[in-house]
Amino acid sequence: MSEAKRVVVLGSTGSIGTQTLDVCRWRGYRVVGLLAGRNLELLSQQIAEFNPEVVAADASILPALKERFPSLRLAEAEEVAAWPAEVVVGAVPGLAGLPGVRAAVRAGRRLALANKESMVAAGPLLWQEAARSGAEIIPVDSEHSALFQSLVGEPREDVAELILTASGGPFLHEPADLSSVTPEMALRHPRWKMGPKVTVDSSTLFNKGLEVLEAVQLFQVPIEKVRVLIHPQAYVHSMVRFQDGNLKAQLGPTDMRLAIQYALAYPARPPTPLREAPIAERLEFFPPDTRRFPALALAYEAGRMGGVAPVVLNAADEVAVEAFLGGAIGYLEIPRVLEKVLQKTPRAPLSWENIEEADRLARRLAREFLNGEGG
Repeated sequence: MSEAKRVVVLGSTGSIGTQTLDVCRWRGYRVVGLLAGRNLELLSQQIAEFNPEVVAADASILPALKERFPSLRLAEAEEVAAWPAEVVVGAVPGLAGLPGVRAAVRAGRRLALANKESMVAAGPLLWQEAARSGAEIIPVDSEHSALFQSLVGEPREDVAELILTASGGPFLHEPADLSSVTPEMALRHPRWKMGPKVTVDSSTLFNKGLEVLEAVQLFQVPIEKVRVLIHPQAYVHSMVRFQDGNLKAQLGPTDMRLAIQYALAYPARPPTPLREAPIAERLEFFPPDTRRFPALALAYEAGRMGGVAPVVLNAADEVAVEAFLGGAIGYLEIPRVLEKVLQKTPRAPLSWENIEEADRLARRLAREFLNGEGG
């Protein structure tokens, strides 16, 4: 019997991280590294169960971890990400997840990528690192996992178009006037249970814009070859149209653990204990209304601009959504802040240093606009 696959989980106490640990239980994988934030109790439970070789966490809980687990090796995030393992799951949300993702790729690991912002901000740089180290990058996001599976064995030059679907969120048709939308309304997604930031982004379709930018970098295609269709039933997660006219549709997983296991076990498809999803009786597809949801159009604009524009847009959105959730701005102000900040995007080439500088600049500009200082 072969030795169990070694897995590192970055973001182990979040939604994707905890589901990854479920998959590790199913498959008997050895969890050798954990990276978490401030959730001391859940992280402690994970350490007690999996006995990892190395752990990183927010500085605020390190003293308690040392007291509870005196012999535990505590390290920086980058050391955990590069720890000897067959697979590293990158599930730290936001641009905060980029250092760990970069470290895993530089170490030549298979990266099961659930952090879309890393690919949006630094896709070309990550592929350069992967070319040097031999790392693999396999997406975990359900839409991108579906695209990846559809493209296995297909010559990329035969691809005419990648199509991502979106459920449309809670405001697909109503209310007609979005100016009255409250944070409570935006957080009531009709289909998915997600964190506050992603849920608000889903309601504005900005999350789908990030997925477009991620697909451009993951599959290295022009942004003109990536399209979005509204699909309220959320049954088909992606489609690939080939230049000969054939269309390959991929049903997305109703349980994220299917996409996670695929990335960890690829190219194998071992069985899971999950029940089969019911088949939808009616499927609808139609274009998104970018006048109603301008954040999606802004993502395309940032993709066409290239350079650090996607970094700027992502950072501005994080500031705007935080302000909206805190009651400081209205719902319609979110895309307005994005547009204003994007107009100020510096014409800088993409580099690791410029990513950090663009992120800082965009956050400062967004806060200035929110405070009425940006004109």
